[in-house]
Amino acid sequence: MASEDSTTSGVAGRYASALFELAKDQNKVAEVENGLNTVQKVLDTSEDFTRMVRNPVFSADDQSRALAAVNAKVGVTGLAANFVQVLARNRRLFALPEMIRAFREIAARDRGEVMADVASAHTLSEAQMKSLAEALKASVGKDVKIQAKVDPSLLGGLVVKVGSRMLDNSLKTKLNALKVAMKGTG
Repeated sequence: MASEDSTTSGVAGRYASALFELAKDQNKVAEVENGLNTVQKVLDTSEDFTRMVRNPVFSADDQSRALAAVNAKVGVTGLAANFVQVLARNRRLFALPEMIRAFREIAARDRGEVMADVASAHTLSEAQMKSLAEALKASVGKDVKIQAKVDPSLLGGLVVKVGSRMLDNSLKTKLNALKVAMKGTG
C-alpha cells in the first residue's frame, strides 16, 4: 500500500489510496486516471456540476442520479464511475477534487514522476509545455507530469507548484508587489 504522507492522509488521501490500490490490482490505473481527469474537466467547466458536488443540500440519491447521467454523457465508466458513485452514497463528494488530485499524485509517484500544477494566463502550447517539463525535470531530477490550468486573472507569466514548492512568476503578483512598494515610498 502507498506510504502514509501528506498525499494519503485525511479522507481524500485514504479514498484515493484505496482506489489506487484497487486500480493497480486490476491493472487499470491509466483507465481510472483518465476517467478521473474527465470528471475533473467537468468540474472545471460546469458551475452546476460543481455546485451539485459541493452542496450538502442535494440528497445522496439525487447526487447519484446526476453523477450517473454525467458519467454516461462524458464516457466515464468502470472503476472511476463506481468510485464517484460510492462517494455520493457515502456523502463524500465534497472531497472529490482533492481525491482526484491525490490519486494523480499517487499514480505519478508510482510511475517515478512528480506532479506539477501550473497556472497560466493563457493556454500553453505543446512546445511551451515540453520546454517547461524539461526545465522542471532539470530542477527536480525526475520526470514531471504537468497539470495545467488557465487563470486569466494572472494577466501573464506562470504559477508553478511542485510538491510544497511554489514559484509565482505571474504578472499579477509582480504588479501587486510594485503597488505595495510604491505605497511604501509615498
